Amino acid sequence: MHYYQFNIGDYKSHTEHLSEMEDLTYRRLLDWYYLHETPIPLEINETARQIRMRSHSECITTVLQEYFERTEIGWIHHRADKEIAKTGEKSEKASASAKARWNRAKDANALPTQSESNATHNTLPITQDTLPKEKAKPPYQALFDIFWGRYPKKVGKDAALKAFQKRKPDQHLLVQMLNALTEQVKSEAWVKDGGQFIPNPATWLNQGRWQDEVTNFKPVDLIHQTTPTPPNQDAALRKIEEDSKKAAPIPENIRAKMAELLKGKV
Repeated sequence: MHYYQFNIGDYKSHTEHLSEMEDLTYRRLLDWYYLHETPIPLEINETARQIRMRSHSECITTVLQEYFERTEIGWIHHRADKEIAKTGEKSEKASASAKARWNRAKDANALPTQSESNATHNTLPITQDTLPKEKAKPPYQALFDIFWGRYPKKVGKDAALKAFQKRKPDQHLLVQMLNALTEQVKSEAWVKDGGQFIPNPATWLNQGRWQDEVTNFKPVDLIHQTTPTPPNQDAALRKIEEDSKKAAPIPENIRAKMAELLKGKV
């Protein structure tokens, strides 16, 4: 977005305790967030470079921890995400409305009047989607690229993108998906047979599989598997049997003495 509404009173009530440098840091972080429509980088030094405050890493850390939420994909801002989403919805509705008007026009060569053209442009904020100099990205494309990079089975990308768009995910839902993938890639169902049973990404998205309960594969469980026991499997028992076969026979006089002793005990 190249434009966003700024509520002075609301901002002042939430930032009066900030120092001058912390206040400047927060404003620059917000500007960067709205401009790029992506999470703030996790690396503080990179963030400092992006907002031109290389010698103020401490201020950046303080502001991020107070006003942003750290996630796997970067620092996110809940209020800004809502404003960005609302702007995207307005742009999509305006585009659909314009197409519907032109489809109903009888004259294919007809041009919009000056007043209609001005009214259309004045009702929309200037965003990345409305500037003619930049090629607009499809909705959710940046978030989908992150998801696609993490999903282990790269098949049916177009179908996966459509399924992803139907979910209309924000950064929070994407984090849930990524956390689920972290566990599922270690599960027995996804590990066995070289990952043969990993669902296609479109299927995974359509069925909401990030909500599945995961049972992780534990190699120690193999100990509990039962197998037929061959005869004389115990090495110690086998050694005793082998030694008994090799032993010399007991002399007759010793046998007789042993028999007398045993008889006496009885």
